[in-house]
Amino acid sequence: MDLTNEDTLRLNVLLAQKPQAVRIDESRMEVHALTERGEAKVVLHATGRDEKYLRNVRQWLSTQVLGSPGGYPVFLRRWTRMGQARDDSLEKLLLLGEPEAIVAVVHASGLTNELAKRAWWCVPNADNARCMLESQDVVTGSMGPELAQFLVEFLPFEESSAATMRSVRLVLQGDLVDQATKESIWQRGKRKNTYFVGFLQQCPECLPIEQLPHADFQVISEQLSRLEVSNPWAQKVQWLLSGEGQAMLETYSSVMKKPSDQDVVVTLFNTMGHYFTVEETGFPKPRQIEEVHAFVGHLMQNPQGALHELLQIWPQAKSICSAIIFLSMVSESLLDPVFGVTDAIGTVMRKRIAHLIEPIQQQVAALR
Repeated sequence: MDLTNEDTLRLNVLLAQKPQAVRIDESRMEVHALTERGEAKVVLHATGRDEKYLRNVRQWLSTQVLGSPGGYPVFLRRWTRMGQARDDSLEKLLLLGEPEAIVAVVHASGLTNELAKRAWWCVPNADNARCMLESQDVVTGSMGPELAQFLVEFLPFEESSAATMRSVRLVLQGDLVDQATKESIWQRGKRKNTYFVGFLQQCPECLPIEQLPHADFQVISEQLSRLEVSNPWAQKVQWLLSGEGQAMLETYSSVMKKPSDQDVVVTLFNTMGHYFTVEETGFPKPRQIEEVHAFVGHLMQNPQGALHELLQIWPQAKSICSAIIFLSMVSESLLDPVFGVTDAIGTVMRKRIAHLIEPIQQQVAALR
């Protein structure tokens, strides 16, 4: 089934305006184009089934834009969602009227603020907004605040914990949202602690709550002042015992008391292990909690480098450093033996990982 002469003529006129992006409204049978002078529209006149006619429209667009009637290869979905689209073809992909081609653009490493603006005009949804906010060019550009505001307003409608955590993490970047909005999102976390995980991922050192420093913070700070400023262990210990550090520890403890599903636990464990890592090389990420205990015991008996220097000057820091090492070894690897054989969530899940949560909570408590 070919396109009608009228549609072919109108589409040719549309492309002659050098559009920046094209989208197809399938319910109204309309082709919309974004041009420098505004939006343009072509109403289609199907001579048969709408679905088949729209397929022919996309083939025609592909022929004109890419020189091939095959259209966008939708079967490459997984590949393009990994950011493998060529940067020099992104502008052309926006002209195909194919939603999956837009997905390829928003996942591309070469995404710019201008391309994000066009892609958002084509398909404005939460998934695309999250992908585009992974680009620093978009975050610092004019589209950043607009996409962040959309995600904030969409948060109450998110059904996936993973999507919720990612949205919160992304909107907290830089100055995308104001302080009042950050505090509003934080307040929602008191009813749904999934929001807290996004804060722990993006801004663990500036959470919107106040907490008193550790009772011995002043004494400990005086002890650590004798060390070199560059000692990473001294820096980590001092910060964790400060008011901001205690607020972060309180937040970790709060989420671990009642995580809602496996996505929350996995993200929380990985975030914790990453943040508490002090040495550049890091420590192993075992699958059994007993291995963590054994490694910590061995390392504390034979401390090296900056850790040894800290313990020489302040031996009482042994329990604190043990807790830091322990928490730095936490990762989803500990969860694999459990989550690999069950898809439980809620109360059942929490019972099955209690043997992990309890010792981790004990180490967090040792720092408070």
